[in-house]
Amino acid sequence: METKLARISQLSGEHPDMVFTSIGHLINKELLKECHKEMDGKKAVGTDGITKEEYGARLEENLEELEEKLKKKAYKPKPAKRVEIPKENGKTRPLSIYCYEDKLVQEALRRVLEAVFEPHFYDEMMGFRPGRSCHKALRKLNGMLEKEKTNWVLDADVKGFFDHLDHEWIIKFIESRIKDPNIIRLVRRMLKAGIMEDYRYEETEEGAGQGSVCSPVIANIYMHYVLVWWFKEKMQPIMKGYAGLVVYADDFVVCFQYKTDAEMFYEYLKRRMMHFGLEMEEKKTRLIEFGRFAERNRKERGDGKPETFTFLGFTHYCSHGRTGKFRVKRKTSKKKLAKKSKEINATIRDMRFLRINQIVKKLNEILTGYYHYYGITDNSRSLNSFYNVVWFRLFYWLNRRSQRRSYTKEGYKELMRQFPLVRPRIYVSIYG
Repeated sequence: METKLARISQLSGEHPDMVFTSIGHLINKELLKECHKEMDGKKAVGTDGITKEEYGARLEENLEELEEKLKKKAYKPKPAKRVEIPKENGKTRPLSIYCYEDKLVQEALRRVLEAVFEPHFYDEMMGFRPGRSCHKALRKLNGMLEKEKTNWVLDADVKGFFDHLDHEWIIKFIESRIKDPNIIRLVRRMLKAGIMEDYRYEETEEGAGQGSVCSPVIANIYMHYVLVWWFKEKMQPIMKGYAGLVVYADDFVVCFQYKTDAEMFYEYLKRRMMHFGLEMEEKKTRLIEFGRFAERNRKERGDGKPETFTFLGFTHYCSHGRTGKFRVKRKTSKKKLAKKSKEINATIRDMRFLRINQIVKKLNEILTGYYHYYGITDNSRSLNSFYNVVWFRLFYWLNRRSQRRSYTKEGYKELMRQFPLVRPRIYVSIYG
């Protein structure tokens, strides 16, 4: 099956104008079985309560029945279960949890959509794509800031992107390359499946539910047409100077040589977003002076240091290397550091009655994962700050277990020598 999808991807790349009219048959028992094999069985269950293990107990029968429903056009996804996930600003974001069988179909559909559309995505789009990552997006942005003639940065924010994707535009975008009615019907039914919240059914009139296996590729298709294609083919040619873009899911940054280009682009961007059912979060969107000449220009005007901006959890700021050459540096954003510190405090509190080796083992797993993401060039100070939070919160909670088992500072240091926490380490070079 992977060979067939690879062939579809090859054809799509070799023939940019090709429209696929008969690929729905690829979502068959063979592909669904592959999807089942690779599906994470630890995820929360949907409204039917069925787990991967339970579905797999009679896998052959279930997949044959599912394949038959798909062939007869009788397959209808069940409503998703909605849960609210806390955000850093105190608000919540909705997360959709789908039934296991629907996840299988979503994953199969994702693979088909990706095979067709992936060859046409631009390098500016870095999120949820094979061979791309947050760190590669950061490297791309770093090159735009340090090597290009960037003087202005548009730090953009789209209001509720995933929640406000227009269903009819999604269908039109997909139909630009896929005109198989079976695929289009499947996409439409998934988008319109509805949600269950507190035992009440609600229709879904817009959005691609966060939590859906195929929502990232649908979001990429949407962003490709609405932003990236438009930027590359329509806006860049009319700019007076340099302009560069990097996109990760709904988060994007645009760099400009000239302020007039940046202001013109933003006015066009707001109108374009509205045309496709989206809206810029103007309170969070900022145009800032940033780049190799920003510090000098602002100093001459008496404006103080250049402003900073945050992208993918890192605050970017203008600085210099050891030789005095301009460099962009980054550190963990205050919001992300505060959120993770709060989480780790709660984790240690909940584990405080376990044996010390068990506690440290779990904390080291968390620290290692944290360092692998945030352990990037120039971010040592933020890593040490988080390490110190863990070290001191562990000391605090161990001393809340009981009076008799409390530790002095020296006693705690000796304990940490026996059961050491993983020290901070830089794993990612921004120039790698």
